[in-house]
Amino acid sequence: MAERRSSPMAGGRLISAPKPGRPLRNEALARGMRIGLFGGSFDPPHTGHLHVAEAAKRRLGLDRVWWLVSPQNPLKDRQANDLDARMAAVSALADRPGMVISDFESRLGCNRTIDLVRALNRLYPGVHFVWLMGADNLKSFHRWGQWRAIFESIPIAVISRPHDAVRARLAPAVRIYAHSRVREQGLARLPLKKAPAWTYLIEPLDWHSSTALRARS
Repeated sequence: MAERRSSPMAGGRLISAPKPGRPLRNEALARGMRIGLFGGSFDPPHTGHLHVAEAAKRRLGLDRVWWLVSPQNPLKDRQANDLDARMAAVSALADRPGMVISDFESRLGCNRTIDLVRALNRLYPGVHFVWLMGADNLKSFHRWGQWRAIFESIPIAVISRPHDAVRARLAPAVRIYAHSRVREQGLARLPLKKAPAWTYLIEPLDWHSSTALRARS
């Protein structure tokens, strides 16, 4: 998921509650839950996305994974397809236990990752959030707005993706936050750790990509 544009502000402060929207399943959260936040335009969603979500849920012991479908990726010139259509496509792909499909970003009225993370932490105190992303995003993470603040606001799990293993491991974020990396034996406690804390999960690779799928359509 690439970084988002600036968010609406009122009196210099981020709005504090989601706007009314379509009912979503399992969006209510309780203290102590471990929730993976998997953001992206998902245009279109594919089995590589599902692989990332399921690997993170299994290996980190997450209660749920929220697929946060973004209205638009500001680092891409191409306009994303209709949000409702992408929400429906993600719902069809990720129709598995513990997967929650959400337009929370759109309803909240923010489209920067740092604002979204801070809002969720404020709205759901006591819930343990983890940011999930494929290694393809780690290599360009330093291009996201306030990317260091993101690293220092939420634990992060990076899941291996094809073509990106070497470049991802040489990314500026890896170098700067090398001291905060959580190794295999500590994975179960990653959602409970105070940021900065991150891990790199090596998994069997799924070669699907949204770019390739769009090129074939």
